Amino acid sequence: MKHIKWIKSLGLLLFLIGFVLFNISFFWSDYRLSSEVVQEKIADSGKAQEFLTAAKNLTSDPGTSNFSFVHQLQTAFEQVNQQQIEKYGFSEAELEKLLSLNPATFSLLTVDSVVTGNEEQQAFKRKAFQDYGNWLEGQPVTRELLHQVADNIKKYGIISRYGFDRYAIKDLSYSLTKASASSPVKDHPILFLFLTIGVCIIGALLYILPKLSLPEGIKNNGIFFNAMKNVQWLGILTGTWLIAFYILLYFYPEYMTNWVILVDPISRLLSGHEAGRFFLYGFIYTLCILVMGVRMLIHYRHSKYQMLRTASVMFFQTAFAFLIPEIMIRLNQPYFDFKNIWPLDYSFFFDNRLDTLLANGGLGIFMLGWGIALIVIGVPVFVYFFGKRWYCSWVCGCGGLAETLGDPFRQLSDKSVKAWKVERWMIHAVLVFAVVMTAGVLYTYFTGESRVLFFDSYQMREWYGAFIGAGFAGVVGTGFYPLMGNRVWCRFGCPLAAYLGIIQRFKSRFRITTNGGQCISCGNCSTYCEMGIDVRWYAQRGQNIVRSSCVGCGVCSSVCPRGVLNLEVKEEDGRFGQPILIGNNGVKLSDQA
Repeated sequence: MKHIKWIKSLGLLLFLIGFVLFNISFFWSDYRLSSEVVQEKIADSGKAQEFLTAAKNLTSDPGTSNFSFVHQLQTAFEQVNQQQIEKYGFSEAELEKLLSLNPATFSLLTVDSVVTGNEEQQAFKRKAFQDYGNWLEGQPVTRELLHQVADNIKKYGIISRYGFDRYAIKDLSYSLTKASASSPVKDHPILFLFLTIGVCIIGALLYILPKLSLPEGIKNNGIFFNAMKNVQWLGILTGTWLIAFYILLYFYPEYMTNWVILVDPISRLLSGHEAGRFFLYGFIYTLCILVMGVRMLIHYRHSKYQMLRTASVMFFQTAFAFLIPEIMIRLNQPYFDFKNIWPLDYSFFFDNRLDTLLANGGLGIFMLGWGIALIVIGVPVFVYFFGKRWYCSWVCGCGGLAETLGDPFRQLSDKSVKAWKVERWMIHAVLVFAVVMTAGVLYTYFTGESRVLFFDSYQMREWYGAFIGAGFAGVVGTGFYPLMGNRVWCRFGCPLAAYLGIIQRFKSRFRITTNGGQCISCGNCSTYCEMGIDVRWYAQRGQNIVRSSCVGCGVCSSVCPRGVLNLEVKEEDGRFGQPILIGNNGVKLSDQA
């Protein structure tokens, strides 16, 4: 046993070394902008030249840190925008003159006599006011209304045409920072990939594999006294790091370019293109499922069901979610995850996705048809025969990460009635939001309109992507594993889980049957239920478990020492069985004295 402890200690040491080097590599770069890089990344030569003038200090000064470099980049972008606004925007004097020329009702003809500047500037101002202020024609005008038009011209006319909008600034900040980096990591990416992520993998496996020497079965003694697994200091630190990683990934990718550079060789090998932030995410995501999947296979090796289920999520994540989409790009086909289903893939019906798929001929149309078939036919049929477990526990990448990386934290899921009530309201609200947003996108796609009733469909998808797709699914969904359990996203936010759950609750053959007479009320089933179901409450009564939230992971059955719980697929009759307090048939009391 002593050598096993040494192996685990070595594994932990190697993991910590790789992890520390990975975090150090985040800061290990200098950045210097060059005119060649700017001209390569900014296609418009005029905008490129304007930016070079504003960012001349970045091309002449010695290399700076990541944070300083990004700040100066964004300052330069804003400077260019301000210069263009001053050049092409309506001045305060022009607006005041317009106001004086239109004391009663507004006339667009008065704009010609107000605009100043050279011929190009005057022509732009006339056209811009016609486009963004024609609704003022014949209307009483105020200073506030004129400023509203001028602001719209700045935001949608000048900046989009002559400057850089916030989306362009975000994308260019990332691409310029990555291209301007100079570091040992960029010079030797494969070496540092091995020294960071590679060493972490080796260390993790050395720590995990000695568990094979332990007897089969669940051994979680002292789990509620573990600093990692019971919301203590180590778990809080881990959760904080995960949350910070996801915030950087989704909202500030320009700061993590050195990490992206690490995986450039892998991306070029698979797709033929340099890596982006989401390739880094997908790469690490897949490795986590594979490495922690090995832990699951060892941990639950007494259960064939758990081993098959774990192998399934490892396969689908590696093949369908990671490798096949990257290979599709190499073949000049659209990126497509064949197992991702609306509304989990909330961008499936976006106008740009539809255009891309339809433009790729037969294969693109097949992808679109495949996705629709899964939504309309695949989901109801599979849920009817197998319950939502066919996807949530066997296929889904989110569920795969929760089951593998998140397995040590499953006991942290809140089992209270209050949590259940919050869960029902939140997850179905997200589903409704996804449906409404998708309907709005489809309406604008087929009609050409930008608004649905009082809502801007583009603004709706932006909110959904930021708050649900990034914030909830990413930052909270994964970052909160060590704080709230491993299925936070699946319980409270996943719209596909809600869709599957509705079908499972009312039209499915799947259930978990219980034998109340064998239950000893140990509570293992409730403790390890990741979906917050108080399984023991059902088991004590011998009542079938039919819950829309149940993902059929089967862990409750695997940890039961008495074989009380059984995952079954039977006829619908008797699915909502009445409680049986003692034994399988209950006890009848005589009415006679």
